[in-house]
Amino acid sequence: MTATRRHNLQTLGQSGPLMIFAHGFGCDQNMWRFVAPQFANDFRVALFDHVGAGKSDLGAWSAEKYQTLQGYADDVIEILRELSLGPAVFVGHSVSAMIGVIAARSAPDLFSHLVLVGPSPRYIDDQEYVGGFSADQIEEMLDFLDNNHMGWSAAMAPVIMGNPDQPDLAEELTNSFCRTDPDIARHFARTTFTSDNRADLAHVTVPTLILQCREDIIAPAAVGAFVQKAIAGSVLVTLDATGHCPNLSAPHATAAAIRRFLQV
Repeated sequence: MTATRRHNLQTLGQSGPLMIFAHGFGCDQNMWRFVAPQFANDFRVALFDHVGAGKSDLGAWSAEKYQTLQGYADDVIEILRELSLGPAVFVGHSVSAMIGVIAARSAPDLFSHLVLVGPSPRYIDDQEYVGGFSADQIEEMLDFLDNNHMGWSAAMAPVIMGNPDQPDLAEELTNSFCRTDPDIARHFARTTFTSDNRADLAHVTVPTLILQCREDIIAPAAVGAFVQKAIAGSVLVTLDATGHCPNLSAPHATAAAIRRFLQV
């Protein structure tokens, strides 16, 4: 099976440079439905599902391959090489922001720009570094997910989404979490929340935009500032938005910030 079929690749637009959108943990490409179409007139837009998510080929999932985020980054590289459409603008949300960073470090020729939406190179606090969570908090969260996938989804989705005035968004995220295979979700969550990719940031050589929400419990402001400082020449934009999913809660502001960065 080709990479594009394995990852349920979908495209929008007929011409222009390639722009590829990558979703976060427990989600699929549908999370970009309000943002990606806004670029279809200027880019060849590609959307895909990580293996284990959405309509990807679940048979391609391997606990060994996806033990680290490098496995997901290798998939991105394979997709881009298969498309053969030149260097891409990579837009990654949450954990996919770091997946993009790792992929760009491994194959910088495949990337023209990185757009990191709510990135976090490490979720666990470490001496002077503020990731937003203690090691005990992360372990407690992962234990909750291990023992009660549905309960975890219902409890965590509203917290991650924020925006209590838009309860439909929290419900959508809950349903998305619940649709994910529990074993894959547990594995991906542990990979995501225990990774430390701080050292990868200094190796980014392409123009990079960091999009931060002014209130985000998953990736607080200190994390966005750390990423901006670590990636030479990067641009940090704080959206007047709350929660961890501005691609759903503030799609027009998200798209506008990306457009300003790309100057299109």
